[in-house]
Amino acid sequence: MSQSMKLLLVEDDERVTEALVEYFTDQHYLIDVAHDGQIGLQMAETFNYNLILLDVMLPKLDGISICKHLREKGYNTPILILTAKDTSTDKILGLDAGADDYVVKPFDLEVLSARIRALLRRGGQSLPPVLEWENLRLNPSSLEVTYRGQLLSLTPKEYRLLELFLRNGRRVFSRSAILDLLWSWEEIPTEATVKTHIKSLRSKLKAVGAPGDLIETVYGLGYRLKKNP
Repeated sequence: MSQSMKLLLVEDDERVTEALVEYFTDQHYLIDVAHDGQIGLQMAETFNYNLILLDVMLPKLDGISICKHLREKGYNTPILILTAKDTSTDKILGLDAGADDYVVKPFDLEVLSARIRALLRRGGQSLPPVLEWENLRLNPSSLEVTYRGQLLSLTPKEYRLLELFLRNGRRVFSRSAILDLLWSWEEIPTEATVKTHIKSLRSKLKAVGAPGDLIETVYGLGYRLKKNP
């Protein structure tokens, strides 16, 4: 995978989501999508992003609350608020919660893109740390994964699956939790999809000399990274 800017879009409007995903994919951004506030917050806390696009009105948890929670935890990634309400109150709430900028719907995609580029150009962002587990290394800046120096060729889903495990140490993830975090509802995945991706990832790890059970099955619960005894 080549180096690219990675965005998180937290938006429940299907038409807006489709338009943004198509536009920013064409602009060579990597873009993840969450359709409710709770999943959006989980993804922001679990994965590394260069910028978050955050709708204000969301199911389960609103965008202002997400932004405030992240900033209170010391999260310094740029956050751009998307709001359908062109009122000074909403803008003030968003900025007071720690947002870096806001765009009012309906918005021009070129203008939104320019705002995003401006935020990404701002200095002071440190490079995300390399994630390591014994001889396995994942570099969020270059999106490269190596085992004892050997480069793994992973699909985007396999990369994010491995990133999920590496960012959470020995935490066990059920198949349903993995589906919530890595797949959008448009893809209509099943738990068998997770099983297939785990199998493929294990196979690729084994091919470069990693233990076949580096991602271990915790029966009845899910999967986690295995430590050498």
